[in-house]
Amino acid sequence: MDRHGLFAYPRQDALAGIVVFLVALPLCLGIAVASGVPPVSGLVAGIVGGLAIPLISRSPLSVSGPAAGLIAIVLFEIERLGGVNAFMTAVALAGVMQIALGLLRTGKFSALVPGSVVKGMLAAIGITITLKQVPVVLGAAGSIASIPDSMHRGATLIGLASLAVLLAWKHTPLARLPMVPSALVVVVAASLGAGLLPEEWRLRADQFVNVPTGGFDGLRSALPLPDWSVLGSSGVWIAAATIAVVASIETLLSCQAVDRLDPLKRRTPPDRELVAQGVGNALSGALGGLPVTAVIVRSGANVAAGARERLSAIVHALLLLICVLALPEVLNHIPQACLAAVLVQVGLNLAKPSLFIEQRRLGMDQLVPFLVTIVAVLATDLLKGVVVGIVVGVVVALRKAATSSIERTDHPDGSITLRLRRDGTFIMKPALVDAFAAIPARARVTFDANGEPIDQDVREAIAGFVDDAPNRGISVSLVGVDLTGVTTGGH
Repeated sequence: MDRHGLFAYPRQDALAGIVVFLVALPLCLGIAVASGVPPVSGLVAGIVGGLAIPLISRSPLSVSGPAAGLIAIVLFEIERLGGVNAFMTAVALAGVMQIALGLLRTGKFSALVPGSVVKGMLAAIGITITLKQVPVVLGAAGSIASIPDSMHRGATLIGLASLAVLLAWKHTPLARLPMVPSALVVVVAASLGAGLLPEEWRLRADQFVNVPTGGFDGLRSALPLPDWSVLGSSGVWIAAATIAVVASIETLLSCQAVDRLDPLKRRTPPDRELVAQGVGNALSGALGGLPVTAVIVRSGANVAAGARERLSAIVHALLLLICVLALPEVLNHIPQACLAAVLVQVGLNLAKPSLFIEQRRLGMDQLVPFLVTIVAVLATDLLKGVVVGIVVGVVVALRKAATSSIERTDHPDGSITLRLRRDGTFIMKPALVDAFAAIPARARVTFDANGEPIDQDVREAIAGFVDDAPNRGISVSLVGVDLTGVTTGGH
Protein backbone atom coordinates (compact mmCIF):
# COMPACT_ATOMS: atom_id res chain seq x y z
CA MET A 1 0.00 0.00 0.00
CA ASP A 2 1.15 3.56 -0.75
CA ARG A 3 1.75 5.00 2.71
CA HIS A 4 1.91 8.56 1.42
CA GLY A 5 -1.35 8.92 -0.51
CA LEU A 6 -4.67 10.47 0.44
CA PHE A 7 -6.18 7.07 1.27
CA ALA A 8 -3.10 5.54 2.90
CA TYR A 9 -4.61 5.51 6.42
CA PRO A 10 -8.40 5.31 5.94
CA ARG A 11 -9.32 4.03 9.40
CA GLN A 12 -7.20 6.52 11.37
CA ASP A 13 -8.25 9.43 9.18
CA ALA A 14 -11.97 8.56 9.31
CA LEU A 15 -11.92 8.53 13.13
CA ALA A 16 -9.89 11.74 13.27
CA GLY A 17 -12.28 13.38 10.80
CA ILE A 18 -15.19 12.67 13.15
CA VAL A 19 -13.32 14.27 16.05
CA VAL A 20 -12.43 17.35 13.98
CA PHE A 21 -16.07 17.65 12.87
CA LEU A 22 -17.19 17.68 16.50
CA VAL A 23 -14.65 20.43 17.25
CA ALA A 24 -15.34 22.43 14.07
CA LEU A 25 -19.14 22.52 14.20
CA PRO A 26 -19.50 24.90 17.18
CA LEU A 27 -16.52 26.97 15.98
CA CYS A 28 -17.94 27.43 12.48
CA LEU A 29 -21.27 28.57 13.92
CA GLY A 30 -19.74 30.74 16.65
CA ILE A 31 -17.27 32.51 14.36
CA ALA A 32 -20.03 33.30 11.87
CA VAL A 33 -22.35 34.70 14.54
CA ALA A 34 -19.48 36.75 16.03
CA SER A 35 -18.59 38.04 12.56
CA GLY A 36 -22.10 39.37 11.93
CA VAL A 37 -22.87 37.01 9.03
CA PRO A 38 -25.46 34.21 8.79
CA PRO A 39 -24.32 31.08 10.70
CA VAL A 40 -24.50 29.07 7.49
CA SER A 41 -21.66 31.21 6.07
CA GLY A 42 -19.37 29.74 8.71
CA LEU A 43 -20.49 26.23 7.86
CA VAL A 44 -19.94 26.83 4.14
CA ALA A 45 -16.40 28.05 4.89
CA GLY A 46 -15.75 24.89 6.90
CA ILE A 47 -17.10 22.69 4.12
CA VAL A 48 -15.07 24.43 1.40
CA GLY A 49 -11.97 24.43 3.58
CA GLY A 50 -12.28 20.69 4.11
CA LEU A 51 -13.32 19.60 0.63
CA ALA A 52 -11.44 21.87 -1.78
CA ILE A 53 -8.19 22.74 -0.05
CA PRO A 54 -6.97 19.17 0.75
CA LEU A 55 -7.22 18.26 -2.95
CA ILE A 56 -4.54 20.86 -3.77
CA SER A 57 -2.62 21.28 -0.53
CA ARG A 58 0.17 18.96 0.54
CA SER A 59 -0.14 19.82 4.21
CA PRO A 60 -0.90 16.36 5.60
CA LEU A 61 -2.47 17.29 8.93
CA SER A 62 -3.70 20.90 8.83
CA VAL A 63 -7.45 21.53 8.68
CA SER A 64 -8.83 24.72 7.12
CA GLY A 65 -11.99 26.66 7.84
CA PRO A 66 -13.22 29.99 9.23
CA ALA A 67 -10.69 31.45 11.69
CA ALA A 68 -11.42 33.32 14.90
CA GLY A 69 -8.43 35.48 14.08
CA LEU A 70 -10.29 37.09 11.19
CA ILE A 71 -13.43 38.07 13.14
CA ALA A 72 -12.22 41.63 13.70
CA ILE A 73 -11.38 42.04 10.00
CA VAL A 74 -14.77 40.68 8.91
CA LEU A 75 -16.69 43.00 11.23
CA PHE A 76 -14.64 46.04 10.23
CA GLU A 77 -14.73 45.42 6.49
CA ILE A 78 -18.46 44.62 6.34
CA GLU A 79 -19.17 47.96 8.02
CA ARG A 80 -16.65 49.84 5.86
CA LEU A 81 -17.89 48.29 2.59
CA GLY A 82 -21.51 48.87 3.47
CA GLY A 83 -22.73 45.28 3.48
CA VAL A 84 -21.93 41.59 3.55
CA ASN A 85 -22.38 41.08 -0.21
CA ALA A 86 -19.56 43.49 -1.05
CA PHE A 87 -17.46 41.75 1.58
CA MET A 88 -17.98 38.37 -0.09
CA THR A 89 -16.60 39.91 -3.27
CA ALA A 90 -13.49 40.91 -1.30
CA VAL A 91 -13.13 37.35 0.04
CA ALA A 92 -13.21 35.91 -3.49
CA LEU A 93 -10.66 38.50 -4.65
CA ALA A 94 -8.46 37.66 -1.67
CA GLY A 95 -8.42 34.08 -2.88
CA VAL A 96 -7.20 35.16 -6.31
CA MET A 97 -4.48 37.23 -4.64
CA GLN A 98 -3.37 34.25 -2.57
CA ILE A 99 -3.12 32.11 -5.70
CA ALA A 100 -0.89 34.80 -7.22
CA LEU A 101 1.25 34.93 -4.05
CA GLY A 102 1.73 31.18 -4.25
CA LEU A 103 2.60 31.21 -7.95
CA LEU A 104 5.12 34.00 -7.28
CA ARG A 105 6.71 31.80 -4.58
CA THR A 106 6.32 34.29 -1.74
CA GLY A 107 5.57 31.68 0.94
CA LYS A 108 9.12 31.69 2.28
CA PHE A 109 8.86 35.37 3.19
CA SER A 110 6.43 34.60 6.03
CA ALA A 111 9.48 33.53 8.03
CA LEU A 112 10.65 37.16 7.98
CA VAL A 113 7.80 38.27 10.26
CA PRO A 114 9.28 38.48 13.79
CA GLY A 115 7.88 35.89 16.18
CA SER A 116 7.15 38.58 18.78
CA VAL A 117 4.95 40.40 16.24
CA VAL A 118 3.03 37.22 15.40
CA LYS A 119 2.45 36.54 19.09
CA GLY A 120 1.34 40.15 19.59
CA MET A 121 -1.06 39.85 16.66
CA LEU A 122 -2.60 36.68 18.10
CA ALA A 123 -2.83 38.20 21.57
CA ALA A 124 -4.58 41.30 20.18
CA ILE A 125 -6.99 39.03 18.30
CA GLY A 126 -7.67 37.17 21.53
CA ILE A 127 -8.38 40.39 23.41
CA THR A 128 -10.70 41.61 20.64
CA ILE A 129 -12.62 38.33 20.53
CA THR A 130 -13.03 38.25 24.30
CA LEU A 131 -14.23 41.86 24.55
CA LYS A 132 -16.77 41.39 21.76
CA GLN A 133 -18.11 38.06 22.99
CA VAL A 134 -18.50 38.82 26.72
CA PRO A 135 -21.77 40.75 26.10
CA VAL A 136 -23.14 37.82 24.06
CA VAL A 137 -22.27 35.41 26.88
CA LEU A 138 -24.46 37.57 29.11
CA GLY A 139 -27.25 37.90 26.55
CA ALA A 140 -26.64 41.62 26.04
CA ALA A 141 -26.91 43.43 22.73
CA GLY A 142 -24.03 45.74 21.85
CA SER A 143 -20.75 46.42 23.63
CA ILE A 144 -19.65 45.78 27.20
CA ALA A 145 -21.11 49.16 28.17
CA SER A 146 -24.58 47.85 27.29
CA ILE A 147 -24.43 44.88 29.66
CA PRO A 148 -26.10 46.51 32.71
CA ASP A 149 -29.14 47.56 30.68
CA SER A 150 -29.63 44.60 28.37
CA MET A 151 -28.22 41.44 29.93
CA HIS A 152 -30.56 38.43 29.88
CA ARG A 153 -30.77 36.13 32.91
CA GLY A 154 -31.33 32.93 30.96
CA ALA A 155 -28.54 33.65 28.47
CA THR A 156 -26.25 34.67 31.35
CA LEU A 157 -26.85 31.36 33.11
CA ILE A 158 -26.17 29.36 29.94
CA GLY A 159 -23.17 31.46 28.92
CA LEU A 160 -21.43 31.47 32.30
CA ALA A 161 -22.11 27.77 32.90
CA SER A 162 -20.70 26.97 29.46
CA LEU A 163 -17.62 29.08 30.09
CA ALA A 164 -17.06 27.44 33.48
CA VAL A 165 -17.20 23.97 31.91
CA LEU A 166 -14.82 24.99 29.12
CA LEU A 167 -12.26 26.47 31.51
CA ALA A 168 -12.43 23.54 33.92
CA TRP A 169 -12.47 20.84 31.23
CA LYS A 170 -8.72 20.25 31.10
CA HIS A 171 -8.76 19.41 34.81
CA THR A 172 -11.30 16.60 34.37
CA PRO A 173 -10.75 12.96 33.28
CA LEU A 174 -12.90 13.63 30.19
CA ALA A 175 -10.14 15.81 28.76
CA ARG A 176 -8.25 12.61 27.89
CA LEU A 177 -11.01 11.46 25.54
CA PRO A 178 -10.52 12.96 22.04
CA MET A 179 -14.01 11.83 20.96
CA VAL A 180 -15.56 14.13 23.58
CA PRO A 181 -14.57 17.74 22.72
CA SER A 182 -15.44 20.25 25.43
CA ALA A 183 -17.05 22.65 22.93
CA LEU A 184 -19.45 19.96 21.75
CA VAL A 185 -20.37 19.05 25.32
CA VAL A 186 -21.33 22.62 26.22
CA VAL A 187 -23.28 23.02 22.96
CA VAL A 188 -25.31 19.87 23.60
CA ALA A 189 -25.83 20.71 27.27
CA ALA A 190 -26.82 24.32 26.52
CA SER A 191 -29.23 23.25 23.78
CA LEU A 192 -30.96 20.84 26.16
CA GLY A 193 -30.81 23.21 29.12
CA ALA A 194 -32.34 26.13 27.20
CA GLY A 195 -35.65 24.24 27.04
CA LEU A 196 -35.67 23.69 30.82
CA LEU A 197 -35.34 27.33 31.84
CA PRO A 198 -38.21 28.98 33.78
CA GLU A 199 -40.66 30.86 31.59
CA GLU A 200 -39.36 34.28 32.60
CA TRP A 201 -35.79 33.21 31.75
CA ARG A 202 -36.53 31.66 28.34
CA LEU A 203 -34.34 32.80 25.47
CA ARG A 204 -35.74 34.88 22.64
CA ALA A 205 -35.76 33.50 19.10
CA ASP A 206 -32.92 35.83 18.10
CA GLN A 207 -30.72 34.34 20.84
CA PHE A 208 -30.52 30.99 19.04
CA VAL A 209 -28.57 29.97 15.95
CA ASN A 210 -30.54 30.45 12.73
CA VAL A 211 -29.58 27.95 10.03
CA PRO A 212 -31.88 27.79 6.98
CA THR A 213 -34.11 24.77 6.48
CA GLY A 214 -35.29 23.42 3.14
CA GLY A 215 -32.15 21.72 1.82
CA PHE A 216 -30.15 23.24 -1.03
CA ASP A 217 -32.88 25.74 -1.95
CA GLY A 218 -33.07 27.11 1.59
CA LEU A 219 -29.31 27.18 1.78
CA ARG A 220 -28.95 29.11 -1.46
CA SER A 221 -31.54 31.70 -0.48
CA ALA A 222 -29.88 32.36 2.90
CA LEU A 223 -26.30 32.75 1.71
CA PRO A 224 -25.00 36.31 1.09
CA LEU A 225 -23.55 36.01 -2.41
CA PRO A 226 -20.94 38.42 -3.81
CA ASP A 227 -21.92 41.71 -5.40
CA TRP A 228 -19.67 41.79 -8.44
CA SER A 229 -20.72 45.35 -9.29
CA VAL A 230 -18.33 46.67 -6.62
CA LEU A 231 -15.21 45.35 -8.36
CA GLY A 232 -14.33 48.89 -9.36
CA SER A 233 -14.26 50.07 -5.73
CA SER A 234 -10.80 50.62 -4.25
CA GLY A 235 -12.20 49.74 -0.82
CA VAL A 236 -13.01 46.20 -1.96
CA TRP A 237 -9.47 45.69 -3.26
CA ILE A 238 -7.99 47.04 -0.01
CA ALA A 239 -10.21 44.67 1.97
CA ALA A 240 -9.17 41.79 -0.28
CA ALA A 241 -5.48 42.57 0.20
CA THR A 242 -5.95 42.73 3.97
CA ILE A 243 -7.67 39.35 4.03
CA ALA A 244 -5.11 37.80 1.69
CA VAL A 245 -2.09 38.97 3.72
CA VAL A 246 -3.45 38.15 7.18
CA ALA A 247 -4.98 34.82 6.11
CA SER A 248 -1.72 33.81 4.40
CA ILE A 249 0.38 34.64 7.45
CA GLU A 250 -2.00 32.78 9.78
CA THR A 251 -2.10 29.78 7.45
CA LEU A 252 1.65 29.45 7.04
CA LEU A 253 2.27 29.87 10.76
CA SER A 254 -0.37 27.26 11.55
CA CYS A 255 1.17 24.85 9.05
CA GLN A 256 4.61 25.34 10.59
CA ALA A 257 3.20 24.58 14.04
CA VAL A 258 1.33 21.49 12.83
CA ASP A 259 4.35 20.20 10.91
CA ARG A 260 6.25 20.14 14.20
CA LEU A 261 3.55 17.85 15.60
CA ASP A 262 3.56 15.46 12.64
CA PRO A 263 4.76 12.04 13.80
CA LEU A 264 5.93 11.32 10.23
CA LYS A 265 8.03 14.54 10.17
CA ARG A 266 6.65 15.84 6.85
CA ARG A 267 6.84 19.47 5.78
CA THR A 268 4.20 21.61 4.09
CA PRO A 269 5.26 23.29 0.80
CA PRO A 270 4.36 26.94 1.59
CA ASP A 271 3.79 28.16 -1.96
CA ARG A 272 1.50 25.26 -2.84
CA GLU A 273 -0.37 25.88 0.41
CA LEU A 274 -0.98 29.51 -0.60
CA VAL A 275 -2.42 28.35 -3.93
CA ALA A 276 -4.66 25.84 -2.13
CA GLN A 277 -5.85 28.45 0.36
CA GLY A 278 -6.45 30.88 -2.49
CA VAL A 279 -8.68 28.39 -4.28
CA GLY A 280 -10.51 27.81 -1.00
CA ASN A 281 -11.12 31.52 -0.39
CA ALA A 282 -12.17 32.16 -4.00
CA LEU A 283 -14.76 29.38 -3.72
CA SER A 284 -15.86 30.32 -0.20
CA GLY A 285 -16.40 33.96 -1.12
CA ALA A 286 -18.23 33.04 -4.33
CA LEU A 287 -20.56 30.75 -2.37
CA GLY A 288 -21.20 33.22 0.46
CA GLY A 289 -18.80 31.74 3.01
CA LEU A 290 -16.35 33.35 5.41
CA PRO A 291 -12.61 33.61 4.67
CA VAL A 292 -10.72 30.40 5.40
CA THR A 293 -7.27 29.71 6.79
CA ALA A 294 -5.45 26.71 8.19
CA VAL A 295 -6.68 26.68 11.81
CA ILE A 296 -4.43 25.53 14.62
CA VAL A 297 -7.32 24.53 16.94
CA ARG A 298 -8.81 22.08 14.43
CA SER A 299 -5.43 20.96 13.17
CA GLY A 300 -4.25 20.26 16.71
CA ALA A 301 -7.38 18.21 17.36
CA ASN A 302 -6.70 16.37 14.10
CA VAL A 303 -3.18 15.42 15.21
CA ALA A 304 -4.34 14.43 18.71
CA ALA A 305 -7.01 12.18 17.21
CA GLY A 306 -4.40 10.20 15.27
CA ALA A 307 -4.82 11.59 11.75
CA ARG A 308 -2.17 10.71 9.20
CA GLU A 309 -3.35 12.22 5.90
CA ARG A 310 -5.60 14.87 4.34
CA LEU A 311 -8.53 12.46 4.22
CA SER A 312 -9.45 13.42 7.79
CA ALA A 313 -10.13 17.03 6.69
CA ILE A 314 -12.35 15.76 3.87
CA VAL A 315 -14.30 13.51 6.26
CA HIS A 316 -14.91 16.41 8.65
CA ALA A 317 -16.19 18.58 5.78
CA LEU A 318 -18.56 15.87 4.52
CA LEU A 319 -20.01 15.56 8.03
CA LEU A 320 -20.51 19.34 8.16
CA LEU A 321 -22.33 19.20 4.82
CA ILE A 322 -24.59 16.39 6.01
CA CYS A 323 -25.30 18.35 9.19
CA VAL A 324 -26.29 21.48 7.25
CA LEU A 325 -28.58 19.62 4.87
CA ALA A 326 -30.10 17.04 7.21
CA LEU A 327 -30.04 18.57 10.70
CA PRO A 328 -30.75 22.31 10.46
CA GLU A 329 -33.58 22.08 13.03
CA VAL A 330 -31.14 20.57 15.53
CA LEU A 331 -28.61 23.34 14.92
CA ASN A 332 -31.31 25.96 15.45
CA HIS A 333 -31.69 24.85 19.08
CA ILE A 334 -28.12 25.99 19.92
CA PRO A 335 -28.05 29.17 22.08
CA GLN A 336 -25.70 31.87 20.88
CA ALA A 337 -24.53 32.42 24.48
CA CYS A 338 -22.81 29.03 24.59
CA LEU A 339 -21.11 29.66 21.21
CA ALA A 340 -19.90 32.99 22.58
CA ALA A 341 -18.46 31.14 25.57
CA VAL A 342 -16.54 28.87 23.19
CA LEU A 343 -15.06 31.93 21.48
CA VAL A 344 -14.22 33.60 24.81
CA GLN A 345 -12.20 30.52 25.67
CA VAL A 346 -10.44 30.77 22.29
CA GLY A 347 -9.72 34.44 22.96
CA LEU A 348 -8.36 33.77 26.44
CA ASN A 349 -6.09 31.05 25.09
CA LEU A 350 -4.68 33.47 22.51
CA ALA A 351 -4.04 36.19 25.10
CA LYS A 352 -3.27 34.12 28.21
CA PRO A 353 -1.17 35.80 30.94
CA SER A 354 1.61 33.22 30.58
CA LEU A 355 2.27 34.56 27.07
CA PHE A 356 2.98 38.05 28.46
CA ILE A 357 5.19 36.58 31.20
CA GLU A 358 7.14 34.56 28.65
CA GLN A 359 7.74 37.58 26.41
CA ARG A 360 8.98 39.56 29.40
CA ARG A 361 11.33 36.72 30.33
CA LEU A 362 12.79 36.70 26.82
CA GLY A 363 13.89 40.32 27.17
CA MET A 364 12.93 43.79 26.01
CA ASP A 365 13.79 43.08 22.37
CA GLN A 366 10.92 40.55 22.38
CA LEU A 367 8.57 42.36 24.76
CA VAL A 368 8.58 45.76 23.03
CA PRO A 369 7.47 44.60 19.53
CA PHE A 370 4.96 42.24 21.19
CA LEU A 371 3.30 45.03 23.21
CA VAL A 372 3.51 47.59 20.40
CA THR A 373 1.76 45.17 18.03
CA ILE A 374 -1.04 44.57 20.53
CA VAL A 375 -1.62 48.29 21.09
CA ALA A 376 -1.38 49.10 17.36
CA VAL A 377 -3.84 46.35 16.38
CA LEU A 378 -6.35 47.41 19.04
CA ALA A 379 -5.97 51.10 18.14
CA THR A 380 -6.17 50.68 14.34
CA ASP A 381 -6.83 47.37 12.60
CA LEU A 382 -5.09 44.04 12.17
CA LEU A 383 -3.05 44.79 9.05
CA LYS A 384 -1.89 48.25 10.14
CA GLY A 385 -1.06 46.93 13.59
CA VAL A 386 1.04 44.11 12.17
CA VAL A 387 2.90 46.55 9.88
CA VAL A 388 3.65 48.81 12.85
CA GLY A 389 4.79 45.80 14.85
CA ILE A 390 7.09 44.62 12.05
CA VAL A 391 8.68 48.09 11.75
CA VAL A 392 9.26 48.26 15.51
CA GLY A 393 10.54 44.69 15.52
CA VAL A 394 13.04 45.47 12.77
CA VAL A 395 14.23 48.62 14.59
CA VAL A 396 14.66 46.72 17.85
CA ALA A 397 16.49 43.89 16.05
CA LEU A 398 18.82 46.35 14.31
CA ARG A 399 19.51 48.13 17.57
CA LYS A 400 20.32 44.85 19.28
CA ALA A 401 22.57 43.82 16.40
CA ALA A 402 24.34 47.17 16.56
CA THR A 403 24.91 47.18 20.33
CA SER A 404 26.22 43.60 20.29
CA SER A 405 28.54 44.18 17.33
CA ILE A 406 31.28 45.88 19.36
CA GLU A 407 33.24 44.06 22.04
CA ARG A 408 35.09 46.12 24.64
CA THR A 409 37.93 44.66 26.71
CA ASP A 410 39.50 46.58 29.61
CA HIS A 411 43.03 45.30 30.26
CA PRO A 412 44.83 45.26 33.64
CA ASP A 413 47.35 47.84 32.42
CA GLY A 414 44.52 50.34 31.81
CA SER A 415 44.46 50.01 28.04
CA ILE A 416 41.21 49.32 26.16
CA THR A 417 40.50 47.21 23.08
CA LEU A 418 37.43 47.72 20.91
CA ARG A 419 36.87 44.79 18.54
CA LEU A 420 34.21 44.34 15.83
CA ARG A 421 32.15 41.14 16.08
CA ARG A 422 30.39 41.49 12.70
CA ASP A 423 30.36 43.65 9.54
CA GLY A 424 30.91 47.33 10.22
CA THR A 425 27.82 48.80 8.52
CA PHE A 426 25.93 52.06 9.05
CA ILE A 427 23.55 50.19 11.37
CA MET A 428 26.19 49.95 14.06
CA LYS A 429 27.36 53.56 13.73
CA PRO A 430 25.27 54.91 16.70
CA ALA A 431 26.60 52.13 18.95
CA LEU A 432 30.16 52.82 17.77
CA VAL A 433 29.82 56.54 18.53
CA ASP A 434 28.53 55.65 22.02
CA ALA A 435 31.48 53.27 22.53
CA PHE A 436 33.93 56.02 21.56
CA ALA A 437 32.22 58.51 23.87
CA ALA A 438 32.56 56.06 26.78
CA ILE A 439 36.37 55.98 26.46
CA PRO A 440 37.86 57.90 29.44
CA ALA A 441 40.35 60.73 28.95
CA ARG A 442 44.04 59.82 28.61
CA ALA A 443 43.27 56.17 27.79
CA ARG A 444 45.22 53.98 25.38
CA VAL A 445 42.82 52.44 22.85
CA THR A 446 43.24 49.77 20.20
CA PHE A 447 40.47 49.53 17.61
CA ASP A 448 40.56 46.09 15.94
CA ALA A 449 38.38 45.52 12.86
CA ASN A 450 38.89 41.79 13.43
CA GLY A 451 39.00 41.18 9.68
CA GLU A 452 35.43 42.44 9.19
CA PRO A 453 34.55 44.69 6.22
CA ILE A 454 33.86 48.32 7.13
CA ASP A 455 31.67 50.70 5.14
CA GLN A 456 32.21 54.42 4.60
CA ASP A 457 29.93 55.59 7.47
CA VAL A 458 31.85 53.55 10.04
CA ARG A 459 35.23 54.65 8.61
CA GLU A 460 34.13 58.28 8.98
CA ALA A 461 33.08 57.67 12.60
CA ILE A 462 36.48 56.07 13.33
CA ALA A 463 38.27 58.94 11.63
CA GLY A 464 36.33 61.45 13.68
CA PHE A 465 37.32 59.66 16.88
CA VAL A 466 40.96 59.55 15.82
CA ASP A 467 40.95 63.30 15.01
CA ASP A 468 39.36 64.18 18.36
CA ALA A 469 41.45 61.78 20.47
CA PRO A 470 44.42 64.21 21.05
CA ASN A 471 42.02 66.76 22.54
CA ARG A 472 41.06 64.14 25.17
CA GLY A 473 44.59 62.87 25.68
CA ILE A 474 43.68 59.51 24.14
CA SER A 475 46.17 57.50 22.09
CA VAL A 476 44.66 55.33 19.35
CA SER A 477 46.01 52.31 17.49
CA LEU A 478 44.11 50.91 14.51
CA VAL A 479 44.22 47.27 13.40
CA GLY A 480 42.77 46.32 10.04
CA VAL A 481 41.36 49.80 9.38
CA ASP A 482 42.33 51.88 6.36
CA LEU A 483 41.35 55.54 6.69
CA THR A 484 43.02 56.66 3.46
CA GLY A 485 40.96 59.38 1.81
CA VAL A 486 38.43 59.59 4.67
CA THR A 487 37.41 63.07 5.74
CA THR A 488 35.44 64.02 8.82
CA GLY A 489 34.03 67.39 7.94
CA GLY A 490 31.58 68.80 5.49
CA HIS A 491 29.18 65.83 5.55
